[in-house]
Amino acid sequence: MTMAATAANALCGLVALAHVWFLVLEMFLWRTRFARKRLGMTEEQAEATAVLAKNQGLYNGFLAAGLVWGLLAPAPGDFAIKLFFLACVAVAGIYGAATAARQIFFLQALPALLALGAVFAGRRA
Repeated sequence: MTMAATAANALCGLVALAHVWFLVLEMFLWRTRFARKRLGMTEEQAEATAVLAKNQGLYNGFLAAGLVWGLLAPAPGDFAIKLFFLACVAVAGIYGAATAARQIFFLQALPALLALGAVFAGRRA
């Protein structure tokens, strides 16, 4: 495996880990003081949105699972799997930044876009 492919896999792995963290935060920690403080929510807001957050967390888990699948899949299929799931993460992050909070771009979309670039660079190497 080339250094570029190794870097691409490392970035994909980091994006996958971030989405596992999002799953944990949204599905299991949403109502905690820890989550409320970091997300700037009141206890009432957290309670009112808990079911929606669990659903969102589940989707983040699917994104993480897809990226792990891409990391474990043999070539040449691994490229298409990584490409698809990183593109999904990037689109979700861009949409989230445009509609919810600008910081989502930096937490979700930008890492996915960097990983996408690395996946393409690793394929050419």
